This record gives sequence, structure tokens and C-alpha cells, in this order.
Amino acid sequence: MNISYNWLKDHVTFDLTPNQLAHILTSIGLETINVKKIETTNDQFKGLVIGEVIKCENHPNSDHLFITIVDLGIERGHQQIICGAPNIAVGQKVVVATIGTTLSYKDKIFTIKKLNIRGIESNGMICSEYEIGVGKNHNEIIVLPQTAKIGSSAKEFYQIENDYVLEIDITPNRVDATSHYGVARDLAAYLSFHYLPTNAYQFNTDAFEIDDRLSSSVIVEVKNTIACPRYSGITIKNIKVKESPQWLKNRLNTIGVQSVNNIVDVSNYILYELGQPIHAFDLKAIKGMKIIVKTLPSGTSFVTLDGMERYLSDKDLMICNEEKGMCIGGIFGGLDSRVTKLTKDIFLESAYFNPTYIQQTACFHRLNTDASFRFERGTDPNNTLYALKRATLLIKEVAGGIVTGDIQDIYPNKIANRIVKLDICKISSLIGQNISEKDIKVIFKSLEIVILDKKDYVWKLSIPPYRVDVSRDVDVIEEILRIYGYNNINVKKQMKSTFFFKTFSDKNYELQNTISEQLTSLGFNEILNNSISSSSYYKDLITFSKKNWVLLENPLNSDLDVMRQTLLFGGLEAIKYNSNRKNSDLKFYEFGNTYFHFPLGKKENNVLKTIKEEFHLSLWLTGNSIIGNWVCPTKKSSIYELKSYIENVMFRMGIFQERIVFTLYNDDIFSSSLSIKAFSGKQLGVLGILKKNICKKFAINVEVYFAELNWDLLMREIIDVQIKHFIIPKVPFVKRELALLFDKSILFIEIEKIAYQIDKKILKEVKLFDVYEGENLPEGKKSYTISFILQDEKKTLNDKQIDHIMSSIQKGMEKKLGAQLRY
Repeated sequence: MNISYNWLKDHVTFDLTPNQLAHILTSIGLETINVKKIETTNDQFKGLVIGEVIKCENHPNSDHLFITIVDLGIERGHQQIICGAPNIAVGQKVVVATIGTTLSYKDKIFTIKKLNIRGIESNGMICSEYEIGVGKNHNEIIVLPQTAKIGSSAKEFYQIENDYVLEIDITPNRVDATSHYGVARDLAAYLSFHYLPTNAYQFNTDAFEIDDRLSSSVIVEVKNTIACPRYSGITIKNIKVKESPQWLKNRLNTIGVQSVNNIVDVSNYILYELGQPIHAFDLKAIKGMKIIVKTLPSGTSFVTLDGMERYLSDKDLMICNEEKGMCIGGIFGGLDSRVTKLTKDIFLESAYFNPTYIQQTACFHRLNTDASFRFERGTDPNNTLYALKRATLLIKEVAGGIVTGDIQDIYPNKIANRIVKLDICKISSLIGQNISEKDIKVIFKSLEIVILDKKDYVWKLSIPPYRVDVSRDVDVIEEILRIYGYNNINVKKQMKSTFFFKTFSDKNYELQNTISEQLTSLGFNEILNNSISSSSYYKDLITFSKKNWVLLENPLNSDLDVMRQTLLFGGLEAIKYNSNRKNSDLKFYEFGNTYFHFPLGKKENNVLKTIKEEFHLSLWLTGNSIIGNWVCPTKKSSIYELKSYIENVMFRMGIFQERIVFTLYNDDIFSSSLSIKAFSGKQLGVLGILKKNICKKFAINVEVYFAELNWDLLMREIIDVQIKHFIIPKVPFVKRELALLFDKSILFIEIEKIAYQIDKKILKEVKLFDVYEGENLPEGKKSYTISFILQDEKKTLNDKQIDHIMSSIQKGMEKKLGAQLRY
């Protein structure tokens, strides 16, 4: 949020430099991240002077130029200037750029010089609005009021002043500080405690009065007082909608707000001065001269100020006339009730809306405005009338008009101050330093916190409702510390502490850490993605059926509207992000929750019971596994590499190879994949090569290898795991190899499975040594060279035993898989 240094001085007296002010504001929780010096318009005003045209005649060598004599005052005298503006005339007060003035026009910077224009000397330039940065009209020169003083600086006429803008990073809980008065109130509290008593002050509204009490005016009816606890309004007639005066435009431009017209500018001015949103309705749009605050049926069409047609929910609070809605309360006005140049009469609204309703509606329509930002965090219900009167006085000043009828102020259930009980002994125990009772009272007074009662060490405090963030005793202590000064707390050089040793073991947490360290040591990077994903990723996928989607009722945007069912797509987003930055050799892993909706029936009222949450571990590989150098060549990542990582993860967890089985798996995510199952039949996970159409959604043009493990099932699987130790056998193992010819459809996992079925005692290990497809092989065939490790832990195997086992394995392969011995 931008705060004007000069504007702030309207509400609190101080002699701090902008940087000193920034330091103080940061110390009290209003972090100031930038201080910028600014002028409300460009430096070119230094050479601009007010003059009067005393002579004007046609240029003899041009059909559109004029020779003028301009009086620039005693110091500069009369100057001859050539001008081509069609509206130039004798007697006009104009803005003149004198010799040496630098102007910016159509993105070009140029300096005014003495020129000879078609044979006639010209000593300056009579300026348009566009040329000096105060408007958009560049076809005609500026014609000033006759009250403008000849020879005076244009900077003085336009009230140009040096200012500083402080950019404050407001935390979500400090909505009370989203205005100049709110910041001034905090600053005054700090100054009162550390220097002299200082008050934040508002402009006097005693001049407010009803001009015509008997004239017709708008009547207000609030049907939903929960959504709108307070609604204030006033009718103002005979206004003139026009450009705002320069002082008002300057104030708004300084903080980065574009001027629209005098009515809109006043509402913006009040918003940034007091933090209270104000809305003006064209009186012609209020049918029946009645405003009704209520909700409308779900699906009702409404066109907002931006020209978009929106369909309302039955929870959207609407400001209506007797026929239809005119404004989405507290968020966005309607197109038909907006103030235009033709508007003559208005109804001015200043209300307090229930933050919950505003938040729900803003999320539902994905509308975030300056007004909704404040309303959904909680404005001051006691400030609506003052803001309304202040706005009315400003409108009468800049647009004229008369106030008719009575002020409408519907406030049936007054919002009381919040009551908080504070044990003052807790202050020192929490802060770590004693703060005197006298200092505490000074701080409370400066923060408008009233002490209602004292009983022993417990104080009963009254907290103003605009401080929505102060509801507990610890919040009050934070307020004390904030104004007292965090830097004023003495920190001892020596600290005493009692160490507690961990006496329990969280196996789940420890295993996550262990596996994370293992994967990181293997070159993986851990990623952390949003649990909220886009439904577009899951569209048309059978694996992640739409009936199992956990959809958000009020998504933040269309790209974040469903809870993720898999960690896959978050990883693909990370791969895309890195690949776009020329980093394509990637290894990622992530731990995270996934969510599935399983409807239990129409009678189920508890939505949470229909949602299943699972904790998963996923791995992604793409690009090169090894970047080649003079020692070793480049090696691309592969599905086999990913499988080995998964096996190592499970081995580290105590789930050994004999407890799991890999089987073929088919779905619409992978082009080739394996399912990882426990012997009990439970699917622990899946790994494979992602289909190209999945990767194409993320503009990924290389193969991506992906694995996803159900961590919850893995944890259940290791409950019965018993770590066994054994003595290394004294007898050696024997290694034998078979080169077998198979059909191309046969996978190694089938070979491995059959081998272990034939012998479970002597056969210790089956490894694929080589795969060959090519010349000298029958069509449709491939050759596997397989190594077998045989070992009897009690005695040395003889040739007869070895030959018997190898013969059994060979025959089993021939019988069940159609294998042929090559050699």
C-alpha cells in the first residue's frame, strides 16, 4: 500500500524525515519496503510560466499558424510566439514553455529553443494539457481562468509539490492500517509513548448539514442484517460531474490512483484517507427511490461495471432498487447504476458488511477490489457516518449539489467493543522484561484501549471494533510490545535452558527423513507443490475419474479448482519450469497428500466422510543421468534406473525383494508401466514411462519416467518386518548363465518369476545380463542372457546338483515361456 508523506501530515504532526518515518513504521509492524521521492507531475514545470495573449494575427506564410504576443510578466516581458492551436485568442491566460524548458511529447524529450518558423521568430511554446502532463488533450492549448496570475509559475498554479511515497507491506491482520488515517493513528501512538503526547486527527465535519429536508430522497431497507449490520447513505442532488480539481488529482496520482471524475475521485480519496469504501449510485437507477439490501435467487444475471455478465449465488449480498440489483454489496458496482457525465443526482453509500459474506462472494466471482480487500478483513462499523459526511462535504466542494432528506443509517444491532481480560503478570513472562504500569497505561490510551476494571492483577479491557486482530490477551501484549519497541527488549548474553531428550520414536517421520536423505544423496531434488490443482489436467482421464474429484466450491481461480489425486502434474509443472530455463537433466522427488472423493450415498451430510486422503511419495526422471566427460560417456535416464531407485527405497525401508512383485500394468497415463504389489495383493505403487500426450500438455518433448508409491500402505507393510541377521556363508556361491531365445512379448519379470518358482532354496539371485535383438535371430524373437547365482549355505555344491537346477530352470522356461536355448 502506498502512503503519501504529505497526506499523512494532514492527520498527525511530526517533523521526521521520510526515512526516519519509514524506520518507525517498520518498527511498529507496518513494514516500509520502499521510500520514493515524487512530484505530482514532471520536472518540466520548472520552465512553465503563466502568460496572457495580448495580440494574435495570422501567419503570412501559413494557413494554420498564428503570430502571438504573450505577456509573461515584468521579469520576462512580452514574447513573440508562433502557435498553431485552433482555439488561440486574444485575452486568454495560457501556459508558456520558455526558452530552455525541457518537455516530453509522444515519448520524445525535447528542449524549447528560439526558432525561425517560416520566416518569423518564435521565443517559446504555448502548451496543451498533454504536453505538460496534466491531461490528454493535445489538439488545443490550455486556457486558464482569468484569476491566473501573469508571470507566475505554472507549478504554483497547479499546486505542484514535492512528496514522498512510502510503500508499506500491510499484513492481512492489519486492515485498520490500510489508510492514511489508520497509519497516522499508529504513528501517533508511537510518538506519544516515545516523545510527546500526539493525537491522530480527522477533518472536522461540523459544516455538514441537510440543505433540503423536505425534498424527496432515497429510503433504505436492510433485509439481511447479518450480512449488512450497518448501512448509511445520503441523497445529493444537482451535482456536476466533471474533471477533479488539481489538488485532488495530485493526491490520488501520488499514490498511484488514476483520476476518473470528481465523484469517483472523492470516493477513492475517502477510501485511502479513512479506509472506508464509499459507493455512489446514479439516482435515476434507483427505481422507486428505495434501496433494498438483500440476496437474490441463485443464477440471477447481473452486469457489473466492467461490462461482464455474472450469475449470482443465493449468498451474494446485493444492493437493489425495487426492481433489480444495482451493486454486488461491498465488491463491485453495476453498469446501469454507475455515475456518468450525465449524472445530476446521486445516492452516496457508506456501509459495514459482514467479512464472511464479502469473502465468499469475492471468491465465488473471483473479484478482488480495493473495497472487497477491506470489507472481507473487517472495516470500522463506527466510521460509516463520519466517512459519509466527509465525502458529502468534499463532493459539494468539487461538484456542487444540495443534500436532500435525512441521513439513512440502518444499524439495528450495534457492534460492541471487544472485551479482553489481561493478567498483567503475563506481560513480563511473555515479553521477558518488566514494563511499568505507567507505560502500559500510556500505550493503552494511545491505542484507544480502555481499562474498564482492575481486579488484583487482572485488567478488564475494552478494544475498539476496528482492531479486528486484537481478541486475546496475547494480542494485547503484542500491541504493548509493538509500541514499546521490540528493539528496547534487553537480550541477555547468557541464556539458561533445560534440555528435554526425545523419548519416543515417530517411525513415519524418521523414515521420511531417511528416504529423503537417501534420494538427495543420489542426486534428487525435493520439490513441494500445491495440493490444489487444475481440473484440466484430469480431464478425459479414466485413471482419475471425475466422480472421484474433490472440487472446491469457491476456487481462487480456474486453474486451482480441484484437490490433486496424484503428485504427477505438480512434478510435470516443475519439469516444464526447469526445461524452459535450459535445465533438462532432472531428478525430483516429493512427499505429499492426495485426495479422493467416494460418495457414500444421498443421506450422507458430512462431506468430509466422503473424502479419502492418502500420503504418497513420487519420483520423476528425465534427461541425462550422467553428463559425459573424458572418463565416461553421457548416459540417458531410463525406466530401469527408476526401478532400481524404487527397489533401493523399499529395501531401505525393510521391504525386501521377496516381499514384493512387479507385474505389468496398463492405464491411460503410462505408455509402458509396472505395478508394484505386496505378496498380500495390495498395490503399493506404480512406475513407468509417461505417455507423450500427457507430457505434451506441459510442452515437454522428452521422455519422463515417473513412479508413485502409496506411503501409507508402505508403512503398513513394514509393521511386520523383522530385521534378521545371519552369518556370511563359508562356502562360495556359483554363477551360471543361460542364453535363451524368447518371443519379443516376453518380459524379464516373467522369467524371474518362473526361475524362483523352480527353486527357492539354492537359487539366490536372477539377473538380466544382456538383451539382443537384431541379425541372425528369427523374426519376432529376442535373446536374453541371464545370470543365476546358486548357493547352499551349508555345503559346497557339486556339478551334479548345479546341472540339475540349471536343467530344471531351462525346461521350465521352455515349457511355460516357449524359450529356446541359443548356446
